Amino acid sequence: MRPRHWFGVLAALLMAAPAAFAGDMAFGRGEVRIETAAGVRLFHVELAETPEQQARGLMFRRSLAPDAGMLFLFPEGERPTMWMANTWLPLDMLFIADDGRIVHLFPNAVPRSRLTISSPRPARMVLELNGGAARRLGIEPGDRLSWRRVDR
Repeated sequence: MRPRHWFGVLAALLMAAPAAFAGDMAFGRGEVRIETAAGVRLFHVELAETPEQQARGLMFRRSLAPDAGMLFLFPEGERPTMWMANTWLPLDMLFIADDGRIVHLFPNAVPRSRLTISSPRPARMVLELNGGAARRLGIEPGDRLSWRRVDR
């Protein structure tokens, strides 16, 4: 075969590789309820509980349903640090304290950015939603979040 053909095949394989990695990790499932001034908002989420799951997060995803997200669960008293490397979707990041209160909201994190994003206050959880969802749904710091596992 001509060298150009091999280059095309190699390029196609390299472009497809991240998509293959996106679905190779299993996440638990949960349901999140956020009480806002405008009413209760419900999300169906994947649970990032292990360091491996948290490192992967929503990397390589090309889409996220409007009522979907990922809930990261951390040990008590931590100040989780997030970033968007290899994440192709803009995301809102909601940092949640032990009592379920949203203590910090970082809207529309830029896809593929290496900027570190954290909360000025300790957070037990981080909820990632589609970028702009918090504003569109009236979700603000001080709102309360509760969740339950639905995969067991």
